[in-house]
Amino acid sequence: MAALTAPASTLRQAEASSLDATTSRSSRKGFLGLIGGVVYDLPIAVAARLYWLAPLLARITVGWVFVSTGWGKLHNLQKIIDYFTELGIPYPQYQAPFASANEFFCGLLVLVGLATRVAAIPLIFVMLVAIRTAQWENIDSLAALLGLVEWAYIAIFAWLAIAGPGPCPSTV
Repeated sequence: MAALTAPASTLRQAEASSLDATTSRSSRKGFLGLIGGVVYDLPIAVAARLYWLAPLLARITVGWVFVSTGWGKLHNLQKIIDYFTELGIPYPQYQAPFASANEFFCGLLVLVGLATRVAAIPLIFVMLVAIRTAQWENIDSLAALLGLVEWAYIAIFAWLAIAGPGPCPSTV
């Protein structure tokens, strides 16, 4: 977690020390040191260089999904209102536009990395409501809950709300 917020100079120092450790380990212990360097030190050095990639991929993935679904719902509100009515959601004529706009605008913020921590929170609530209203009858165990795509979105949004959007790759 600290690696996500550490300045680039600190990470470059960590990369250099990790690469130095790989070289020194392999020269001190022969073949086993080389294997240790490849198995342990090399993945750490690669991860230090690509620390920005995980939050970027997460933001692009969930941001795009929610922008596109929110856009589709906003352009077909009557169908969404009817669906919310079937689910028994109170005041569907207000809830459907609110949830659709929330998905679109908060998804857009997450996608571009602006106010990601704030925008992720309403999307977590939208997914919790989706689980409670649309998926509740399908949940008979913890495994069933954890297997829902809505739960995967909650996990990703929780991570983004805590860790933030990550650095811009051009500044790395």
